[in-house]
Order: sequence, then structure tokens, then C-alpha cells
Amino acid sequence: MTEVLTQAQIDEYRETGGIVVEGRLSAQDLAEIRAAIAQSYEEARGLTASTDRLDLEDSHAPDDPRIRRIKLPHTQYEVFQRLMTSDAILAPARDLIGPNLRLHTTKLNMKMAGYGAAVEWHQDMAFYPHTNDDVLAMGVMIDDMEAENGPLMIFPGSHRGPTLDHHADGVFVGAVDLAANGLDLGQAKMLTGPAGSVSIHHGRVLHGSGLNTSDRDRRLLFYEMMAADSFPVMGSMTGFASLEEYDTRMLCGQPTIQPRLTDWPVRIPLPHPSDRGSIYEIQKGLKHRGFSIYDTDEGSG
Repeated sequence: MTEVLTQAQIDEYRETGGIVVEGRLSAQDLAEIRAAIAQSYEEARGLTASTDRLDLEDSHAPDDPRIRRIKLPHTQYEVFQRLMTSDAILAPARDLIGPNLRLHTTKLNMKMAGYGAAVEWHQDMAFYPHTNDDVLAMGVMIDDMEAENGPLMIFPGSHRGPTLDHHADGVFVGAVDLAANGLDLGQAKMLTGPAGSVSIHHGRVLHGSGLNTSDRDRRLLFYEMMAADSFPVMGSMTGFASLEEYDTRMLCGQPTIQPRLTDWPVRIPLPHPSDRGSIYEIQKGLKHRGFSIYDTDEGSG
């Protein structure tokens, strides 16, 4: 028995690695989220550099605040904490990877109208390999996400293939050279939908998003999580301080000390880059940027 997803949606997720489920958040939820974002913009006013709460666009100015990420929003605003443990978020995840779920992280990526930064092509589990790949990311669409404002894009089926090389000059850069891997952008699929929808993508699916060159914002709140029996592999960019601390990350169900091992193509994100900031900073080491050669008029944003 499933809670909210149809068998067709589950089959599509298994086949392609990414789906969109509409109508998961209410108008009130969206209003509270947008109010929290407005508060963050007031906090960013006057800043000259990113902080442990806000990651600023390269084009940010103290009198013209521009945020590209709110870090760990569930620790900053009650609305994100409440949604994180709600059935609106967790029910679809339980349908896909089971009843026992643990939080990996949260982030709110901001692509503001006219200048939102791209996120280059990558697989999440290249950053944090685990003992099994029941790992996914829920993406809450705060604005209508359409072709022209930088939607999340995936390469369908890539979660069933290898973990690609995310290195350049022998250093982990958290991004993939599409041409070097024989990948054609025309094969990518956009995960679009109206505000209040949730995208779900597998931790191994190759994904990215282009610049927002439109006159509309595109803000996407991520809840990344895994099955409770999926433990980080040594060398992963994330880990935990103690078992007690790790168990505080349980979202629902029961924790375990028995990792489940499955056969999937692990790669370790070592050596780390000298700048281990956000993904935007890590990806600056990529030699050939995927979105710089893409015709934004055809929909990449």
C-alpha cells in the first residue's frame, strides 16, 4: 500500500530517476516560505561576504542584496522545520524508499529574476556516497517552475548507470564534463510544475539547472534524505559526529546500526578542493561548463 504516489508515478521514478508531484503545499505554506525569504533578504542587506546562514551571488552588493542559497533553512525558520517532518514531504518519500527516513541536509536555492546562478551537471551521491542508494532529494517549488526560468533538469535513467567522474586536474570539482562523457543536452528532461509542487530526484541521477534569464524568480527548497540503513562511506563529504547525533536526524520511523549494503558504482570525492564552500564554489574548478554552451532560448534558462 502506498500513501500518495500512484504505481505509475513510482514506475516513472524507478525508470527515469525523477518525477514531479503537484499540489503538495498549500497557499498558506507558500506564503510563510516567501515571508521567510524576505527576512533573509533583509539580513543580506549590508553584507559584504557570505555567512554560515546565507550564500551570496557573485554579483551581490551590500545595497543590492542577492542570495543564491539559504543554508540549512530548517534551522533558521520554523516553517521549514515544520514542513520537513510533515506528510506533505515525507509521504511521497516513504512510498519510494520506505518508512525509516533520515535527513541528510536542507538548502534553499534561489534563482532570482534576471541573474540566478546555474548549478552544473552532477550526481548528488558523487558528493556523499552511502552504503546503498536509497537516497533522494525532494524539491519544493516555491515559484512556478517553467522552461525559461532555470528549472531542474535530469538525464533520465542516469541513476541506473555509473557514477561519473566529477574531477578536474585530479581534484574533486563536483561537476561533470558532458562532452567528455558523450552526453547530449538534448536528452535532458525538465522537471517543471506550478508553485506548491514537489520534484523528487534520485541521489544518483545526473542533474543541473541553467541560469534564470527570465523576469520571474525560481526558488527551490531541497530536503535531501535517505533510508535510515544507508550510512555514509568513508571519504564522503558528509558524516556524523556520533551515533547519538546521527539519530537526531531521523525524520520518521526507527534508526538502525545495521547498514544495508548494495552493489552500486561508488566513487570517492577525494582529494577535496581547497575551497570546500557551497557547490557553487566547488564547481568553479570545472574546466568545461555545461550551461555556457546551451541555447537558453530553447528552455535551459
